[in-house]
Amino acid sequence: MNILEKIIETKKVEVARQKKAIPAAQLKKFPGYQRKCNSLKTALLKNSSSGIIAEFKQKSPSKGEINFGVKVEEVTKGYSEAGAAGLSVLTDYDYFGGTLANLAKARETNPAIPILRKDFIIDTYQLVEAKAFGADVILLIAACLEKEQAATLAKKAKSLGMEVLMEVHNANELNLLNDFVELVGVNNRNLKTFEVDVETSVKLAKLIPDRFVKISESGLAGAEAIHYLRKHGFKGFLIGETFMKTDNPGEACKKLIESL
Repeated sequence: MNILEKIIETKKVEVARQKKAIPAAQLKKFPGYQRKCNSLKTALLKNSSSGIIAEFKQKSPSKGEINFGVKVEEVTKGYSEAGAAGLSVLTDYDYFGGTLANLAKARETNPAIPILRKDFIIDTYQLVEAKAFGADVILLIAACLEKEQAATLAKKAKSLGMEVLMEVHNANELNLLNDFVELVGVNNRNLKTFEVDVETSVKLAKLIPDRFVKISESGLAGAEAIHYLRKHGFKGFLIGETFMKTDNPGEACKKLIESL
């Protein structure tokens, strides 16, 4: 069993537990569930957009602990003030140290910026949960979904007013794209081996239909890589570890955006 398969097995148990703890009917009464979502697609397509989707991530299976010495409110506010086009907040606890509380705090601190809930979505319950805790965008990872399942989840997210970012790693996974997806993220990190190669984005760019906004994820450390990827049609650049491993992630984000 590879790491992705382990994560999904853990996630199934977690979702079952969450359904009992906070039923969907209760989540729909949360204030966040009623709010109108911010559009990441619109933010990325603006001429003045930095394209940076800055991520709050405190640990990962490949790197272990990254940074537990910072607060989500301070970091995400720093990202927003630096000019990030959007935020990404990890909510998986077991493998990434994330929480739904972090998502809620990021939302409260940054009401106007689009926020992606970064997690392993396998159940429509998680979409209701995402909306209730303040997400504008949800991530669907093609590698851990079937085609019909991906379509069901994307359609449900769209009905809740959220945008869908479909993450792919290879050409075969592009078959899971559907009419309810607005954004396609190419993860340069192989989730099975953890190897990172920015050329993964370049190779897949020409295969992704133009109606989707292209986002490159993982392994992006500087302006040179971003300029290179822009030439291949990418509008968004999801960056977490590069910022989070510093003492002041917001300042690191600001310096990168200024260098662009």
